[in-house]
Amino acid sequence: MADDAPNLIPADEPVIDLQLNAAEMKVTYTALKAYFDDFGHEESDLHVLVRGILGRLPGEHDMRAIDLDAELEKLRELRGE
Repeated sequence: MADDAPNLIPADEPVIDLQLNAAEMKVTYTALKAYFDDFGHEESDLHVLVRGILGRLPGEHDMRAIDLDAELEKLRELRGE
């Protein structure tokens, strides 16, 4: 059965230009890495997709260098908390 819903976003076109601060980038990377590591063999298409997203982010070494607690503290200070 064909999907009758129109595809409003072409599959090969970017949808959003997302700018992340260091804390957001680390959380995003960590969440995607955990998601990637949790896949089974039957989910190879998702492996490819998530691997591609992770490949556009800085590498694991750079992510480990981000001190999330320090970055969150900087954000709290900026908000006056």
